[in-house]
Parts: sequence; structure tokens; C-alpha cells
Amino acid sequence: MSVVVAPSPILAVSGAVAGAPGSPDAAVAWHYGDPLGEQRAAVQRAAVIDRSHRFVITITGAERLTWLHTITSQHIAGLGNGESAENLDLDLNGRVLHHFVLTELDGTVYIDAEGDRGPALLEFLRKMVFWADAQPAAADYAVLSLLGPKVAELTEAIGVASLPGTYAAVPLPDGGFLRRMPWPTADSFDLVIPRAQLSDWWTRLTEAGAEPAGLWTFEALRVAAVRPRIGLDTDERTIPHEARWIGGVAEYGAVHLDKGCYRGQETVARVHNLGKPPRHLVLLHLDGSADERPSAGDDVTAGGRTVGRLGTVIDHYELGPIALALIKRTVPADTALTAGPSAAAIDPDSVPSDDGPQAGRLAVDRLRGR
Repeated sequence: MSVVVAPSPILAVSGAVAGAPGSPDAAVAWHYGDPLGEQRAAVQRAAVIDRSHRFVITITGAERLTWLHTITSQHIAGLGNGESAENLDLDLNGRVLHHFVLTELDGTVYIDAEGDRGPALLEFLRKMVFWADAQPAAADYAVLSLLGPKVAELTEAIGVASLPGTYAAVPLPDGGFLRRMPWPTADSFDLVIPRAQLSDWWTRLTEAGAEPAGLWTFEALRVAAVRPRIGLDTDERTIPHEARWIGGVAEYGAVHLDKGCYRGQETVARVHNLGKPPRHLVLLHLDGSADERPSAGDDVTAGGRTVGRLGTVIDHYELGPIALALIKRTVPADTALTAGPSAAAIDPDSVPSDDGPQAGRLAVDRLRGR
């Protein structure tokens, strides 16, 4: 499904440069003239980022949480008021179709997803309602992100007494809510607000000291944190284990391993208990001297053999050119790689440790007397 997202009014701000035409981020500002300085502001001070191209869905009805619990990967049946979680929609083979963030607040579940994928997610949810008391609907809300340690100095401008804890949310005086996320930095917050208030919120926050930063900033910090973005860092074969989405809310994951009976759950359980994922998500450092830059979707090769798929490619203010990639699990971290036209090296600190025996394999061995 091809979805065109309307340009954000924040693109009228002086210095705003839109995302690349045809990209998922064409509707918002990619930067405001100083992309690396904007990243520093988000890490050292406070920066506001327009992410209003995300698609927001509301779900009302008495069974909204228990119903959503049965068709998605996260354990949310008992989610409390003001609590949030990441979640996935999987296909029958356990491959990831949608990643989204949800918040339960005052009798409504709010979901925000990628702008170009949100309509398809809403269509799926509507098809799955059947007789449940749950009403999914498109919502005219927008997302602004606040990053940086000095966000704590903006509580008066935001209109909250204090900042919420991780995956917690508090309502805003004029509608919407403030939510804390564990990534892309330690001080990451989302404002989910009525779209009609977007420009007013931007003005309020920047006048209070938040520095404008483009989506380049958010993406660079996300990549450095090794957090995947669906459609860029995943492909049609990606399963949750490959993209670091395993784990309940407490583990900052999107797949809870102590629940069952949702589409794709058999694959999740089988790989967790008995197997290993064929690929894993790692951070790559790219050769910045190359004449050309690789692109998301390019092959990653070792000795002429394809060993992975390149995801987001970005310039980081400290790390230089970096990227995420899904690499075959058996490729050693010190392997010399080529990503498109560039030499690449795996950041060894980004390689997940999965050498321990699975619970299911241990149980089988015990039955066999090993």
C-alpha cells in the first residue's frame, strides 16, 4: 500500500530542509542547517524533533486491551492507566509486519506507527474486531519528540508537574500526553498531541529553550543505539529475534515470551526454545572516504559472498558514517565486510550474545539423559 503523508507545517520554520523526496521522511524536516550540531543538542541539552508523519490510531471499548492482547506479540491485557509498551504484528510464519508503540490512557489505547504503514495496520485491526467491544479508528494526532538531559527544565512549558518514568505517560492539559521512551537516548520523550496544536507546541517548546533538530538527529541516535526501524532495517523475512524485539515491557522489548495464541507465536517460541535466529542486527562502521554511500537494502558481503542486508545509513556526530545491518549470525565480528560500495566493519560491542543453551534444548537433553 502506497501512502502519501501530507507535509508538516513545521517545514515552514526558517532553515528547515525536508527529508529526501520519495523517502518515508519526506513530510518532515531532515535538518535545520546544522545536522551534527543538532545531534549534540539532543545529547547534551534539549532538542525537539518533528515526527508528525507518524500514523496515530485510537482504540476505545471495554475490551480494547484484552482484544489487542490476543492478536499481537506483547503482554498488554493488564496494562495500567498511563502505561505504554512496544508491540508487533506478525504474519503466520512469525515475520514482522508492523512495529508500533501503544499507550493506555483514560479509557483509550493510543497507537503510533510508521506513517506509510499505519493505514495497513489500522485495516488489519478493523478486520480482527469480530464481536469484541473494541473500536479502532484513525486519530488526528501528531508526535513531537524531546531528547536531552535538559528536557527536565521544560516541565512548566510542557504543563506537567514532573517527567514520567520509562514507558509511562501523563496527560497534557489541552489534550494528548507525554510519554517517556528508553531510546534513542536515556532522556527520550514523545508528545502525542492533537494535530491542530502542532505549530503551537513547536513554538512553545522552542521559546522555552528546546533547540530545533531534524529527523536526521533522531535517526543517527537510533542507529547508534542499535534500535531497528521497520521497513528500513527489516525485510520481508525478518523475525523478532533478529531485530532485538524479544522481551516484555520490562526488557524494553516488543515480544513477551510468557503469552501464546497470537499469529506467529509458534515461530517465536520455536526459535526461542530450540533454535537460533539466522541473522542478527548489528552496528556497522563505514569507510567515510568512499566516493559513494551505500543505501538501505544493499547487500553486505564478505569475500564476495553475501552475508547480510544493509539497513539505515547515517552520519553520526561522533561515530561518523554508521549503519545498521542484518548479518548472518555465524559471521565473526572481526570479518572484513563490504556494504554496497563501502568497506565496513562490525562494531563488536553491538553483537548480541546468544551462545547460551535454550530452555527447550536443555529440557530435551534432560529427557534423553544427557
